[in-house]
Amino acid sequence: MSAKIDAKSDKSTAIDMLNQHEQTEQGIARLYGQLEELKHELEAARKDQKSLYADLDARIKKLEPQQTNIDGKIADVLPIEKLNFDAAWDLFKSGDYKGASDALADFVRRYPASAYAPGAQYWLGSAYYAQRDYKGAIAAQEVVARNYKDSVQAPDAMLNIASSYTGLNDKKAAKKILQQLISAFPASPAAQEARNRLAALK
Repeated sequence: MSAKIDAKSDKSTAIDMLNQHEQTEQGIARLYGQLEELKHELEAARKDQKSLYADLDARIKKLEPQQTNIDGKIADVLPIEKLNFDAAWDLFKSGDYKGASDALADFVRRYPASAYAPGAQYWLGSAYYAQRDYKGAIAAQEVVARNYKDSVQAPDAMLNIASSYTGLNDKKAAKKILQQLISAFPASPAAQEARNRLAALK
């Protein structure tokens, strides 16, 4: 009787141990599954963070000045400046002189210290001239001649002022500007053109 009870007890203990073993294995499997899930979530979070930093870096770069070659000079310009100048210049090149003059006037108002400002001011005068707004062209080009004497556009700006005075039938003022141009920039191609025009105006 005692041996039967012992055998029954051993069997019951073995079953309990087997059940516990199965429960332990199920628990380990659950933990392993949770661990894999956590690893996957961590990897996804890392990817998201990497993507977020890349996006943030790209946004910061859009705000940082970048070195650009403008008329042979290296200058730091904001990407938004370049974008606005290029858009205005594209309007000018396409022959939309009204749109170009509006965009260029807006540019020089918003970015007066930009390395693009001398060129924008010069093309603003040229856009006015193309619309036969000679007074507007003179005013715009006088800003180039006065404020940006070192820019490559300064001699051409003076030549354009002379052209605008000719458009207004003011030969006296045109001659005066041509003489000033020759005096200020004697070696420039614009000065050579000024000499030719002076000879034709005599």
